[in-house]
Amino acid sequence: MTTAAVRDKLVRRGKDKYKAPRYFVEFTGDFDSDELLNDLQHHPHALVIGCLMNSQARGSPSWGAPQELNRRLGGFRFEDLRGLSREEIRKSMNEPEPIHQMTTEMSVNVYEAIRLIDDKYAGNAARIWSDSPPSGELISRFLEFRGIGPRIANTGANILARQFRIHLADYYSIDISLDSHVKRVFQRLGLVPEQASNEQVVFKARALHPEFPGLLNLPAWEIGSSWCLPQEPKCGECYMREACPTAAKR
Repeated sequence: MTTAAVRDKLVRRGKDKYKAPRYFVEFTGDFDSDELLNDLQHHPHALVIGCLMNSQARGSPSWGAPQELNRRLGGFRFEDLRGLSREEIRKSMNEPEPIHQMTTEMSVNVYEAIRLIDDKYAGNAARIWSDSPPSGELISRFLEFRGIGPRIANTGANILARQFRIHLADYYSIDISLDSHVKRVFQRLGLVPEQASNEQVVFKARALHPEFPGLLNLPAWEIGSSWCLPQEPKCGECYMREACPTAAKR
């Protein structure tokens, strides 16, 4: 099978997933934590702070941090957050134990994020995306937050576009979100060399589907987590088996 055939299967699967109704996103597997992050109507700032908490996470993701902060503060309404001092946020993130591996630095980032949301978006973080901005503008807005770099800015845009079905003017700037599953699948499908760098995977996704590179993320992740396992891949069960050069060798 050619690269075009592999691309077409991935794009078709990605479009099918994207057209499906919006669903409850499981960030952590803990219902209360996930419910807060999914509540874009009343707590859109929770998703932004969740992205921020993951910007310097080492090891496991920190998506549960907003709910833990919510529990310690006794609420997560923006009206309450905007009144907190830098020291109050630092204390709540450190006691009784640190919420984050870099809690001191992260507490400053959270404080500054609240200030930015209050000053630029009138206390409503949904205004970051509610005007259907171009994808590049959306990522640029995420990058204005202290502590958020290109990787997490793209992750935030990807989550809004793919999982939450937020309408954007275009999707050109939303790259694939790299993780071990996605990278392994791109390698085994013969789309990139075995020792490909992260940049090679990102640019290959751009070449395969320029209008929305991030569309390939979910099908690649699905394949990697369900069938294309690190050890003992289930090639016979994977819908890509006829197009996959690795499966053909097994």
